[in-house]
Amino acid sequence: MPRKFKQAEWLASSVCTGAWERAAVAERLARALPADGPDPVALAASIRNRFYEDGPPNLKALTLFLIDHPLLQPVFQKGGIRGLLLDPPVMGRRQDNLAPLQLPELPTLRDVGLWLCLSDAEISWFADTRLRQGRVTEEKLHHYRYLWIPKRSGGIRLIETPKVRLKEIQRMIVSRILRHVPPHDSAHGFTRGRSIKTFAAPHLRQQVVLRLDLKDFFHSVPVARIAALFRRLGYPPNAARVLQGFCTNSVSPSLAGKPFTRLSWHDRKRLQGRHLPQGAPTSAQLANLCAWGLDCRLKGLADHYGYQYTRYADDLAFSGPSSLAGRARFIEALTGAIAQEEGFSLNHRKTRLRLASQRQRLAGVVVNERVNCSRADWDRLKATLHNCVKHGPESQNHDKHPDFKAHLKGRVTHAAWLNPSRGGKLQFLFNQIVW
Repeated sequence: MPRKFKQAEWLASSVCTGAWERAAVAERLARALPADGPDPVALAASIRNRFYEDGPPNLKALTLFLIDHPLLQPVFQKGGIRGLLLDPPVMGRRQDNLAPLQLPELPTLRDVGLWLCLSDAEISWFADTRLRQGRVTEEKLHHYRYLWIPKRSGGIRLIETPKVRLKEIQRMIVSRILRHVPPHDSAHGFTRGRSIKTFAAPHLRQQVVLRLDLKDFFHSVPVARIAALFRRLGYPPNAARVLQGFCTNSVSPSLAGKPFTRLSWHDRKRLQGRHLPQGAPTSAQLANLCAWGLDCRLKGLADHYGYQYTRYADDLAFSGPSSLAGRARFIEALTGAIAQEEGFSLNHRKTRLRLASQRQRLAGVVVNERVNCSRADWDRLKATLHNCVKHGPESQNHDKHPDFKAHLKGRVTHAAWLNPSRGGKLQFLFNQIVW
């Protein structure tokens, strides 16, 4: 049995190396199998029918499939598979909708190094191929800096900021690869040309709005899906794993500080394993792209019942006629099941159902009649500006913002962007403040 398994493993490795088209698989099988072996075309068809993914399957799964394949039993008995057949790595074929993308060709680790100006040792170091980052105890040897901030709903959030050199690598991946891959039409967060306005627009003047929330969105993205995404873009396994390594992190408990020890066992375990770090330039685009399956299924669910669906990062929104109110619990439960299957989970405590007679709010904006900020937020901002003019800005900086002017200007700009007709009044007050 060990000898048979070894032969099957050799053959599986030979199949997985190179292009994944049926003709290419058949050609490698013809060279790997003995002359009196089975028909390589028929065997290639059998393999591709079993593993119909866009790229080579998991090596162990293919090995287990081949070891029991009836066409290969005589070959294994004779010891016909004598070693590995390793072709040079090549870029794989992308799907039709991804084929036009102008992405860098990175078939080997050497090509990755030349593209990023990294040596082999630096690739291993920054991609953490030896999984050492989670055990580092010296801050200078770690790739990230940690910051704990309180959540509005309670608890704490970990912001993982990459250091300068790794951040440059990640920005290169964003600008040359991820930014060119279009997310699902329902995804509106962190996407060029889309915003809170486009997220909220489909839900204007609806009878019912249902808002759901994904729990720990970035940390919940399955890491295997990140490597699979790069594989779908045509990158061979080694290059895909390295690109995944550049974009993920393993938290070092000794460097994360005391707040880390107060997390639940489940949260600590998830952070110590590879995950998308909230704070890295690549995380937003990767999370959006890895949620493609979730968006497809939830859009299909909404279309089936005649509802509208959009997503902004971890905020999910459904809207439609009054029938949605009676079906809200069912939609929430089905959305939770779909999210679970896609690797995410709902935070049911944040679920909100609002009728047209109530204030319907999504991602901080009101959507009853038009995209606008709430009257309470508007009055509060106007009062703050008025008091800044009358008593000075220092008297209104209750939260001790280090740059209160920039903070206040951002709030004014955001309110004016949502409602330009009323934004001029706020801008006039802001201009009267003596800084």
